[in-house]
Amino acid sequence: MRTALTIAGSDSSGGAGIQADIKTMTMNGVYAMSAITALTAQNTTGVTGILEVSPVFLTKQLDAVFEDIFPNAVKIGMVSSSDLIEVIAESLRSHGAVNIVVDPVMVATSGSRLIEDAAIDTLKNKLLPLATVITPNIPEAEILADMSIKDEKEMETAARILAERYGCSALVKGGHSINDANDVLFDVNSGEIIWFKGRRINNPNTHGTGCTLSSAIASNLAKDHSLKESIENAKAYLSGALEAMLDLGKGSGPLAHNFSILQD
Repeated sequence: MRTALTIAGSDSSGGAGIQADIKTMTMNGVYAMSAITALTAQNTTGVTGILEVSPVFLTKQLDAVFEDIFPNAVKIGMVSSSDLIEVIAESLRSHGAVNIVVDPVMVATSGSRLIEDAAIDTLKNKLLPLATVITPNIPEAEILADMSIKDEKEMETAARILAERYGCSALVKGGHSINDANDVLFDVNSGEIIWFKGRRINNPNTHGTGCTLSSAIASNLAKDHSLKESIENAKAYLSGALEAMLDLGKGSGPLAHNFSILQD
């Protein structure tokens, strides 16, 4: 069985972070492992607390995984401090990690800030250059590309800037008042711009969509699919999880990650 590692924060409500990643990886046919960067106290209405692990303990988690069950892909989500980002970057380099998907999580669906300002520069300088692909949404792409994005042409421009600046492919995700669910990839290897069209799903429960998409991409890369195929498969999986119309919690609820095995 192919394997994937998620490096991210824990979501106590189970909709995003480590919990969403493990569910997604399992449903996409790979063996999931994790290294936890932080504990969060959160639910569908917001984040009320974040407790980071120490850099030393994160290093121990990563070494334990890489030295025993080497992951065929790695997904990186919420990392809130510079010290932890540096630990992850060093570990990925020293262990020769492959198929690295970075979801540069900065703000939760609820609007809660999840990263320190100083950590953004470390993310840019140390981690993004190691990625196979990064998956920012519009607000994240604006920060990373140092530009505003108001339409699909500017999404393409941002994806190109990110790919050229960080030396990795860049998938800029739509939404955020620009389009319904259309994402654009700049493939750093071919120089191609590829659009992935999505269908509008009228579901207000979107907690963990970014975590889910990036984990599904990593799962497909772990199974030796091309980047284009991995994104197509991941978007199809995400659409299925949204279409199941799970409705839990008082805020923006989680997805039905197990939609394909749900029973009445």
